[in-house]
This record gives sequence, C-alpha cells and structure tokens, in this order.
Amino acid sequence: MTIPETTLTALKLAGQAAADKQATDIVAVDVAQQMGLTDAFLIASAGSERQVVSVVDEIEDVLTQQLTLDVIRREGKAGGRWVLLDYGHFVVHVQHEEERVFYALDRLWKDAPLVDLGLADGVAAEEGGSAVDPDEGPRDWTPSRDQD
Repeated sequence: MTIPETTLTALKLAGQAAADKQATDIVAVDVAQQMGLTDAFLIASAGSERQVVSVVDEIEDVLTQQLTLDVIRREGKAGGRWVLLDYGHFVVHVQHEEERVFYALDRLWKDAPLVDLGLADGVAAEEGGSAVDPDEGPRDWTPSRDQD
C-alpha cells in the first residue's frame, strides 16, 4: 500500500464520519499508482440529497476539528447529488445512490487496491469492492405503487 499514515488516519476518520450519518457502501481505494495526483478516494452513498449534504458536512467538521484539515476544493454541494471534497492527498466522493450506480466509480477503480477503514460490518462495502453493482445497469427508481 502506498498511502501515507497521515492520509490513512484521515480516511478512517472520514469513513467513520460518513457512517455516523448513515452513509452506505463506504469504500476507500488506493489510486496513487494509477493516478499520481492523489493517494486515495473515499466513496460513500446516501439515499437523498439532504443526506448527501449531511454526510459531507459531518466529514468536513470531523476532519477540521480532529486533524485541522481544511478542504482545498468542494464541488457539487448545492445540488446534493454528488459532492466532491478535495483534500489534496485524498478525495472524498459522496454520491446519491442513483449517481453511484450511474457513474460507476467502483467499476472505474475496480483494479485499484481497497483500503481497510476498520468500519463495522454492514457499513462498509464487502471485501472486493462496493456492494453497488455497476454491471447490473441503471436501477428503476420509480416508487412502486400497491395495486388492489
């Protein structure tokens, strides 16, 4: 693994902060060898725009308070569908579940090694990648209606 210890600590804190706000499918990917611009991505899903913003706010608060890390660049917070937080050595992606499936970052980085965040079972994605299956295609997000 090529991730510095300070970055690993920040990733674990960010992952736990996301879990504390009920984010799902939380994974960290070591992209240092493939990318060169950053060491890792943290990817998490949320079920609504409001939850995406809540997860992002918690990650920012925790990293600022505990590590005095300030985000270098923030993209997408106004829309609440996919927010990117750039911390330099790592980038956090918090995506609405629909965006997670559609853009399939998990598939794009499937060959990169996963980083163990030490999160409780049921919060983090299963070993080998995200619980989101980008190969299953777009999901039908239309609410089902019970017919009598």
